[in-house]
Amino acid sequence: LEVPQNASPINPDIQKKQNSLFQQLQRAQAYYQQQLREHPQRNRAIDYLKNRGVSGEIAKTFGIGYAPPGWNNLGKTLCATEDDEQQLIQAGMLIVKDERSHTDKKETYDRFRDRIIFPIRDNRGRTIAFGGRVLGDDKPKYLNSPESPVFSKGRELYGLYEARQTNSR
Repeated sequence: LEVPQNASPINPDIQKKQNSLFQQLQRAQAYYQQQLREHPQRNRAIDYLKNRGVSGEIAKTFGIGYAPPGWNNLGKTLCATEDDEQQLIQAGMLIVKDERSHTDKKETYDRFRDRIIFPIRDNRGRTIAFGGRVLGDDKPKYLNSPESPVFSKGRELYGLYEARQTNSR
């Protein structure tokens, strides 16, 4: 039996960049989960989840987190270097403001603010994007990460990885 080979091997440089994005997205997921456990306003998010029938166990299984209110929480926490910032911009987690400041340095803000955060994972369990549900009546009610080098909306199914994990047990 001949094993089919990948027709186009992945360029090592592209693979290195993708792995770096996966690491940044994993860091973002850990940050959001920590906020759901520790942020002073976490009770709003926890109450919302409980009212929807989401237990702590379910939240843990699906990696659910909380993006606190504010414009620069994630960026301030995860951007130790300019590379970190560039990766978060590329992954759609940070948005570049249109105007430039007097220092000519680009300014960014968090895409997700004051939302329940749902990590979207690929079939290998790597976090590739996020979905966010607003806690109040703000618009848009649901917000997803844009497409990126590691995320294509048409190729992913939310919860498939978790379903496979449960099925294997």
